Amino acid sequence: MSRFGLGLRSKVILLSCFLFVLPWLGYEYVWEMEKYLREGQEKTLVGTTRALATALHERPALFENASEFTDKVEKGRDLYAYNINNAIRLDGELGDWQPYESLMWQYHGAYLQTPDDKHALEDLSFKHMVGKYGQHLYAVFAVKDDVLRLRPKNALSVDRNDHLKIAIKTPDGELKNYIIATRKEGWVNAFALPGLTPYTDIQGYFKPTIDGYNIELRMPLGMLGNKLGFAISDWDDTQQQHHLMATSNVEDANALGTVLLPSPEIKRIIKGMGHSGSRIWVVDKHHRVLAQSGTIQHADGVWASSLRETETQGLWQRFEERFLHPLYYQILTKPPSEFLDILHDVAALQGNHIASALRGEPASNWRITPDNKAVILSAAYPIWGNDQVLGAVIAEETTNGVRTLRNKALEKLFNVIIAVMLIGTISLFFFASRISSRIRRLRDSAEQAIDEQGRVRSQLSISNDSDEIGDLSRSFANIVNRLGGYTHYLENMSSRLSHELRTPVTVVRSSLENLQLIATEPQQQKYLTRAQEGVARLNKLITTMSEATRLEQSISTAARENYDLTQVVQGCMQGYAIAYPNALFDVKIEDTAMSVNGSADFFAQLLDKLINNALEFAQQGTAICVSLTEHQGQAVLAISNLGPRLPQEIGDHIFDSMVSVRGQDKQQQPHLGLGLYIARLIVDFHRGKIRAQNLEADEGVCITVSLPIG
Repeated sequence: MSRFGLGLRSKVILLSCFLFVLPWLGYEYVWEMEKYLREGQEKTLVGTTRALATALHERPALFENASEFTDKVEKGRDLYAYNINNAIRLDGELGDWQPYESLMWQYHGAYLQTPDDKHALEDLSFKHMVGKYGQHLYAVFAVKDDVLRLRPKNALSVDRNDHLKIAIKTPDGELKNYIIATRKEGWVNAFALPGLTPYTDIQGYFKPTIDGYNIELRMPLGMLGNKLGFAISDWDDTQQQHHLMATSNVEDANALGTVLLPSPEIKRIIKGMGHSGSRIWVVDKHHRVLAQSGTIQHADGVWASSLRETETQGLWQRFEERFLHPLYYQILTKPPSEFLDILHDVAALQGNHIASALRGEPASNWRITPDNKAVILSAAYPIWGNDQVLGAVIAEETTNGVRTLRNKALEKLFNVIIAVMLIGTISLFFFASRISSRIRRLRDSAEQAIDEQGRVRSQLSISNDSDEIGDLSRSFANIVNRLGGYTHYLENMSSRLSHELRTPVTVVRSSLENLQLIATEPQQQKYLTRAQEGVARLNKLITTMSEATRLEQSISTAARENYDLTQVVQGCMQGYAIAYPNALFDVKIEDTAMSVNGSADFFAQLLDKLINNALEFAQQGTAICVSLTEHQGQAVLAISNLGPRLPQEIGDHIFDSMVSVRGQDKQQQPHLGLGLYIARLIVDFHRGKIRAQNLEADEGVCITVSLPIG
């Protein structure tokens, strides 16, 4: 078995993983290429803004209305007329305003003309926006009012009930005020102040709601200048002070809020750039949007479609698209078809690059969309007029086009790299497989040549290959041959020793017996007795070695038969109870017949060895536990005793020849460590297993023998 967990083929495959450096190097190269492409895109976009700004230079008439704004634009007070895609149907339902709901501004207690600490949103608040479509300006008011008070039917006054007041600065610079006060739900017109003359150019619809009312208005753009304000007047009771909530102070022309209408002339100038995958903005010096053209959504489709036109969908392309692309795009990022664009329709643009352009310095900026799906490049360039900055041109593009080109380059590069890696890895794999198969054959041959006990069973086949593995095979064959000779010498040593020693021991013993007959001195008798004891021990050792040798020879020629293991164990245990009257035996034998194939005489000899071994090591006064059970088609014999534990490191070597764990106090008896070796030989003859283990709960050892039944 390999010392490490990896085979030769696995190691070669692992080493071939260094080929993955190639795609990493390719990725780094393409990434650097992408950086240069982004730098080029940034320069190109700055050039686009420069060209558009050049077309708007020295044309202050386009920025006349915007140039009259105050130095500070305040959202809520200063209004922006968003471009509306369709004409608004004046019905008070607000359904047409649903796409623009996020653009509506919430007016609350901070917009009260007379501050009131006790004011709540339910008392009076409203959402409002204005939009432009065609030649009309549309306005919407979603008012929350806890008490709705309409104009009484016969009332001469129109301002002592809930009403809407409008303040407009005309293109001639004149401030005009209008009021809308209705008696019921339905179509409404404005009254011009102060004479309450009906003014039919301002039209609308009034609709009560559960928590207030809605008002939709339409007025011609021609009547508007650059200032506009609205005020909602709430009268809960004619005898109490009313509340007035306004976008700005409609009573003061100087405090009136501004209104900005997108410039159609500027939009015509920049409209052509809206088809190039860029989005163009023109802002005034207050960051207010004067015109917008184009979109950056799906801009990568232009790049992708142009690339697809040059490709043919062959077999390889279909395979690549189905199998390789899912793998590639675990690493690559595919440009999204949809991403969150928070600047698709805004009234004002902010950013350091825009602020820099409004100071007269071109600048660019990179930003990530809020959903982290796209990177947007934005460039700003100032628009000059009369040596002053009138506004700025802002152009935006996503990097999706560059990312699409990068992905295409990486796809083709990865195709080549994967082909090289695949061919190289397969070649190395087959080379390693051939080497490893030769090594495995050599390993299997070496394992088959030597059995578990270390005996040489067969000779290794010699390889004729001239490489290192062939040399190793020939070296192993030579080693096994020499090991076989040495093992044969060791196997026959015990029989030769027992044969050679038996005659000298017999001569010594007979001589000692003759000397004992003629010795008269007590001291002489003492030495003769010790000599006879030593000779007896030598004779016992010789007998033991002969027994092991005879058993090995007997097993090799013994005939097998089926016998009842239960009867053999019961008979032997009855004999041990008589032979060892001072010993304690705890016997538990299942009362069922267990037929095993082998030799009953050999198994009785096995029991003799195990019982003698247990009696020798058992603590004084403790019982020898013997059990015979049937478990999963196996006859399980367990013999345990309390006493010394086996060393942890000895393992199954306890059943090897000439192995003993006896202490010095037990070495006074002749012993060669052959008892358990003989037991293992008998168990192997029965095709069973034997193992020794320490008892978990107590100090002691349990030897378990498992034999197949049948």
